[in-house]
Amino acid sequence: MSGTVSAVVFSAAPYHIISYGTLLGTTFFHTFINGITMFRTVDRPAFSAIQQKLFPIYFGMQTAFPVILALTFPGNSLIGLSSGYKGLLSDFARWHSLVPIATMFLTGLINYVVLLPWTVKIMKERRGQAKRDGKDWFAEGPHSDEMKALNKRFGMAHGISSLLNLTTFLAAIAYGFTLGGRVLSVADLA
Repeated sequence: MSGTVSAVVFSAAPYHIISYGTLLGTTFFHTFINGITMFRTVDRPAFSAIQQKLFPIYFGMQTAFPVILALTFPGNSLIGLSSGYKGLLSDFARWHSLVPIATMFLTGLINYVVLLPWTVKIMKERRGQAKRDGKDWFAEGPHSDEMKALNKRFGMAHGISSLLNLTTFLAAIAYGFTLGGRVLSVADLA
């Protein structure tokens, strides 16, 4: 293995880029393609069952990949920027790297540990209420006051989760511009 290839393989940089690409691609695909296509294609109970299986994995990825990004943050010896989380915590990287990566982590974590359990609890309550009402939560027509309240709570939880998910996506895009700028600055030096 040549010196350059070995240096790249054993550096954190490619793993940083791969982790970033996986996070951005997964968030884009699930938010703008997968979720919308499933919602339009399958019936509500199937959609709900699929989403209940996907969301723990999805939010887990949105929480884990920013941690990987922090641990593999590529430093720059020319400007004295450390690799890993120490470089990420430096004054130099605070706004263009730390803030977007921390935002991705926090929004994923909140979705994973707060909003996901909350929405699952509401969904279980809706299924129970549907049995008591003799009518599915997604059916047309008037609903009991209890079901209306549950649907409203679910809508609020889902809306907050969607907003956090969009924030994750926008933070990933912002960090992409940072990575692009770093690639350009290295290319300019070559």
